[in-house]
Amino acid sequence: MLVDYDGTIALTDVSDTVMAEHVPAIWESEAAAYDAGLMGSRRLMEIEVALVDAPAEALLATAAAQPHDPGFVPFVRRAQAAGIVVEVVSDGFGFFIQPALEALGVGELPVITARTTFEGRRASIAFPNGHPSCHVCGTCKRNRVLAHQAAGRAVIFIGDGESDRYAAGYSDLVWAKRSLVRICLESGWDFRRWTEFSEIDAWLEETLAAWRADPGGLAGPRARPFFCGPEVWGEGLIDPPLKAWPPARS
Repeated sequence: MLVDYDGTIALTDVSDTVMAEHVPAIWESEAAAYDAGLMGSRRLMEIEVALVDAPAEALLATAAAQPHDPGFVPFVRRAQAAGIVVEVVSDGFGFFIQPALEALGVGELPVITARTTFEGRRASIAFPNGHPSCHVCGTCKRNRVLAHQAAGRAVIFIGDGESDRYAAGYSDLVWAKRSLVRICLESGWDFRRWTEFSEIDAWLEETLAAWRADPGGLAGPRARPFFCGPEVWGEGLIDPPLKAWPPARS
């Protein structure tokens, strides 16, 4: 299972909240372009991080004050007890995720995200989990989906927003809320709506009971045609091409 962080595990978009409280609002037009699918997240985050002029402790304090879905930890524990891989994938700044998971008691979860570092009041960002030849996203969530599918796992993706579009289109089951619902509807992708992790946890309990009764009853991973990345866009892009969204229905 791949789980987004901002707006999904955390009830707020922590990256946006940190920016709103500590960085001048001159980045908002770029953020709007990203939300419209016209700018890549990697370029947006590079612009935003270059504007940071605050101590790391202040940014971390803002992030630590954000609420988290109380149903996330019970959901994780149920999945772990069943041997299901749970991985956090975030196309945000990333520096606050590990401390948050440790505070929740699930610090062992793997986190796939950007690497933001601080020197005094300045910050810099690197993208160790980006695609090697497509630079549209900071973290390539799509490739995490494909990697798990290549290992024979059906991928359940849980998310809420714009940064989840390139993972949702390849996943075997999508749980969507907020703008990810609109994205799935625009694209003709099957999905389930959710509001709280307790709903997904209840579904997982039922699904595991069905699997124990009939281990052959659950479908495996399914290949889908590429709709993003160098396979269809060519190499080296930093922004999605015009008319890239919504993708052609398959």
